[in-house]
Amino acid sequence: MSPEYIMGGTFSEKSDVFSYGVLILEIVSGKRNNSFYSPEQPVNLLLHTWSLWNEGKWSEVVDEALGNSYSPLEVMKCVHIGLLCVQNRAIDRPTMAEVDTMLGSETGRPAPKEPPYSSPGSSDKSGFQPIHCSNNNFTITTVEGR
Repeated sequence: MSPEYIMGGTFSEKSDVFSYGVLILEIVSGKRNNSFYSPEQPVNLLLHTWSLWNEGKWSEVVDEALGNSYSPLEVMKCVHIGLLCVQNRAIDRPTMAEVDTMLGSETGRPAPKEPPYSSPGSSDKSGFQPIHCSNNNFTITTVEGR
Protein backbone atom coordinates (compact mmCIF):
# COMPACT_ATOMS: atom_id res chain seq x y z
CA MET A 1 0.00 0.00 0.00
CA SER A 2 1.15 3.50 -0.75
CA PRO A 3 2.37 5.65 2.15
CA GLU A 4 -0.28 8.31 1.59
CA TYR A 5 -3.01 5.69 1.87
CA ILE A 6 -1.54 4.19 5.04
CA MET A 7 -0.97 7.56 6.72
CA GLY A 8 -4.11 9.42 5.67
CA GLY A 9 -6.41 7.20 3.66
CA THR A 10 -5.71 9.18 0.48
CA PHE A 11 -6.01 7.12 -2.69
CA SER A 12 -5.15 8.34 -6.18
CA GLU A 13 -3.71 7.23 -9.51
CA LYS A 14 -0.28 7.58 -7.91
CA SER A 15 -1.28 4.93 -5.34
CA ASP A 16 -1.71 2.53 -8.25
CA VAL A 17 1.70 3.58 -9.59
CA PHE A 18 3.20 2.70 -6.19
CA SER A 19 1.56 -0.74 -6.29
CA TYR A 20 2.80 -1.27 -9.84
CA GLY A 21 6.35 -0.50 -8.71
CA VAL A 22 6.08 -3.01 -5.87
CA LEU A 23 4.79 -5.60 -8.35
CA ILE A 24 7.71 -5.00 -10.74
CA LEU A 25 10.25 -5.43 -7.94
CA GLU A 26 8.50 -8.58 -6.67
CA ILE A 27 8.55 -10.12 -10.16
CA VAL A 28 12.22 -9.30 -10.76
CA SER A 29 13.32 -10.55 -7.33
CA GLY A 30 10.98 -13.52 -7.03
CA LYS A 31 10.22 -12.35 -3.48
CA ARG A 32 7.18 -10.72 -1.90
CA ASN A 33 7.61 -7.34 -0.28
CA ASN A 34 5.56 -8.26 2.78
CA SER A 35 7.51 -11.46 3.45
CA PHE A 36 11.03 -10.31 2.56
CA TYR A 37 13.69 -11.09 5.14
CA SER A 38 17.30 -9.96 5.24
CA PRO A 39 19.51 -11.41 7.98
CA GLU A 40 21.88 -8.42 7.75
CA GLN A 41 19.32 -5.78 8.68
CA PRO A 42 15.59 -5.36 9.20
CA VAL A 43 14.47 -4.00 5.83
CA ASN A 44 11.81 -4.71 3.28
CA LEU A 45 12.23 -5.58 -0.39
CA LEU A 46 11.91 -1.95 -1.49
CA LEU A 47 14.69 -0.69 0.78
CA HIS A 48 16.87 -3.71 0.02
CA THR A 49 16.53 -3.11 -3.72
CA TRP A 50 17.18 0.62 -3.34
CA SER A 51 20.29 -0.06 -1.25
CA LEU A 52 21.66 -2.48 -3.84
CA TRP A 53 20.84 0.02 -6.61
CA ASN A 54 22.86 2.73 -4.84
CA GLU A 55 25.80 0.38 -4.43
CA GLY A 56 25.70 -0.54 -8.12
CA LYS A 57 24.76 -4.11 -7.20
CA TRP A 58 21.21 -4.10 -8.61
CA SER A 59 21.78 -7.50 -10.24
CA GLU A 60 21.92 -9.10 -6.77
CA VAL A 61 18.17 -8.52 -6.42
CA VAL A 62 17.36 -10.61 -9.52
CA ASP A 63 15.69 -13.96 -8.84
CA GLU A 64 18.34 -16.70 -8.95
CA ALA A 65 15.84 -18.98 -10.68
CA LEU A 66 16.28 -16.85 -13.81
CA GLY A 67 19.90 -17.93 -14.11
CA ASN A 68 21.33 -16.19 -17.18
CA SER A 69 18.09 -16.28 -19.15
CA TYR A 70 17.39 -12.55 -18.96
CA SER A 71 18.61 -9.37 -20.61
CA PRO A 72 20.57 -7.43 -17.97
CA LEU A 73 19.73 -4.09 -19.61
CA GLU A 74 16.00 -4.84 -19.63
CA VAL A 75 16.00 -6.05 -16.02
CA MET A 76 18.04 -3.03 -14.93
CA LYS A 77 15.44 -0.82 -16.63
CA CYS A 78 12.65 -2.65 -14.77
CA VAL A 79 14.41 -2.27 -11.41
CA HIS A 80 15.01 1.43 -12.10
CA ILE A 81 11.37 2.04 -13.10
CA GLY A 82 10.14 -0.03 -10.14
CA LEU A 83 12.16 2.15 -7.77
CA LEU A 84 10.83 5.33 -9.40
CA CYS A 85 7.28 4.05 -8.88
CA VAL A 86 7.76 3.46 -5.14
CA GLN A 87 8.94 6.96 -4.25
CA ASN A 88 7.75 8.12 -0.84
CA ARG A 89 5.99 11.25 -2.13
CA ALA A 90 3.25 10.68 -4.69
CA ILE A 91 4.29 13.78 -6.63
CA ASP A 92 7.75 12.25 -7.21
CA ARG A 93 6.29 9.13 -8.83
CA PRO A 94 5.82 8.95 -12.60
CA THR A 95 2.38 8.64 -14.16
CA MET A 96 1.49 5.35 -15.81
CA ALA A 97 1.83 7.09 -19.20
CA GLU A 98 5.40 8.03 -18.25
CA VAL A 99 6.05 4.46 -17.08
CA ASP A 100 4.80 3.17 -20.43
CA THR A 101 7.13 5.55 -22.26
CA MET A 102 10.11 4.57 -20.06
CA LEU A 103 9.45 0.86 -20.61
CA GLY A 104 9.36 1.34 -24.38
CA SER A 105 12.42 3.53 -24.76
CA GLU A 106 15.97 4.04 -23.62
CA THR A 107 15.48 7.67 -22.62
CA GLY A 108 17.10 9.00 -19.49
CA ARG A 109 15.36 8.35 -16.22
CA PRO A 110 15.79 10.32 -12.99
CA ALA A 111 17.65 8.80 -10.07
CA PRO A 112 15.32 7.10 -7.59
CA LYS A 113 15.03 8.36 -4.04
CA GLU A 114 14.84 6.23 -0.91
CA PRO A 115 11.48 4.45 -0.73
CA PRO A 116 9.22 4.68 2.32
CA TYR A 117 9.02 2.27 5.24
CA SER A 118 12.55 2.78 6.46
CA SER A 119 13.85 0.74 9.32
CA PRO A 120 13.57 2.33 12.77
CA GLY A 121 15.90 5.28 13.26
CA SER A 122 16.85 5.63 9.60
CA SER A 123 14.34 8.25 8.51
CA ASP A 124 13.12 11.65 9.53
CA LYS A 125 10.13 11.20 11.79
CA SER A 126 9.49 14.90 12.35
CA GLY A 127 6.10 14.67 10.65
CA PHE A 128 4.89 11.90 12.89
CA GLN A 129 3.37 12.20 16.33
CA PRO A 130 3.00 9.25 18.65
CA ILE A 131 -0.51 8.18 19.48
CA HIS A 132 -1.10 7.26 23.09
CA CYS A 133 -3.93 4.90 23.77
CA SER A 134 -5.07 2.44 26.35
CA ASN A 135 -6.90 -0.82 26.14
CA ASN A 136 -9.95 -0.92 28.38
CA ASN A 137 -11.64 -4.27 28.78
CA PHE A 138 -14.83 -5.01 30.61
CA THR A 139 -17.16 -7.94 31.07
CA ILE A 140 -20.93 -7.86 31.26
CA THR A 141 -22.66 -10.64 33.13
CA THR A 142 -26.37 -11.17 32.89
CA VAL A 143 -28.07 -13.13 35.65
CA GLU A 144 -31.25 -14.92 34.63
CA GLY A 145 -33.62 -16.91 36.77
CA ARG A 146 -34.53 -20.52 36.12
